[in-house]
Amino acid sequence: MFGGIEAGGTKFVCGIGTGPEDLETDQFPTSSPDITVNNAIRFFRERRIPVEAIGIGSFGPVDLHPRSPTYGHVTSTPKVGWPNFNLAGAIRNAFGVPVGFDTDVNAAMLGEARWGAARGLQDAVYLTIGTGIGGGALVHGELIHGLIHPEMGHLQIPHDPARDPFPGSCPYHGDCLEGLASGPALQARWGVPAGTLPEEHPAWELEAHYLALGLVNLTVTLSPQRILLGGGVMQQPHLFEMIRAEFGRLLNNYLRHPEVIDHLDRFIQPPGLGPRAGVLGSLVLAERALSGSPTQLAGEPA
Repeated sequence: MFGGIEAGGTKFVCGIGTGPEDLETDQFPTSSPDITVNNAIRFFRERRIPVEAIGIGSFGPVDLHPRSPTYGHVTSTPKVGWPNFNLAGAIRNAFGVPVGFDTDVNAAMLGEARWGAARGLQDAVYLTIGTGIGGGALVHGELIHGLIHPEMGHLQIPHDPARDPFPGSCPYHGDCLEGLASGPALQARWGVPAGTLPEEHPAWELEAHYLALGLVNLTVTLSPQRILLGGGVMQQPHLFEMIRAEFGRLLNNYLRHPEVIDHLDRFIQPPGLGPRAGVLGSLVLAERALSGSPTQLAGEPA
């Protein structure tokens, strides 16, 4: 039995189980580190089922390098109280079991690769568009980490001030992808929460344009077999078709592959696991931590 924590900037989702069929979850708001971690600890202890390992998919930035003295820490986040907090260490100290640690979007990518819409693929991207924009990528069956970890929400994309005078909401870069297309950016631009905007509102054409620009950059850089779009902003079914149409227009027949010519509905699609992708991926992180093997999905059993 494994434990999983999807540690989001807005809420924590805790789960216990071995996969989608026996997963038991609870969630609570992300407040101060002490309160939030204590709630997570309470969740596992109240179940009275011993877990062999716990995986954490965390909001970031985070330190993912095991030899670093700050491994398992949330690092330079603007979220009050959380900079330099040792999240993995707090959970490890509470339970004394192996702890797997990665970004929340990498965890979601793992869940989708094991049980969801990227199952059987070696190269895929998971992008979440919500309070922020973040992405995880699977390349040759392994998650990308690199120098730190990918920050796909901070791609620099074309911004036409004449069409869209909104300067962007990112405190670091202004009009990066997150600054133009996240949920808070939509609300700041239009004055109301994104979910309240009607389907015919001009916000969605602009949103589709920005997201398609980001997806084109990721496609020509990483050459994924599939792109999955999750998060609160994507709870608009009409938005998928708008993104696909704009993505095709921007590519302009450059990539001559059937997936991007004839099957864009398959190439760009929602996560198969829905909102459970992150916590289920955290179970995979726990499993990998227990076995001590790298986070690889190619050829893994379902």
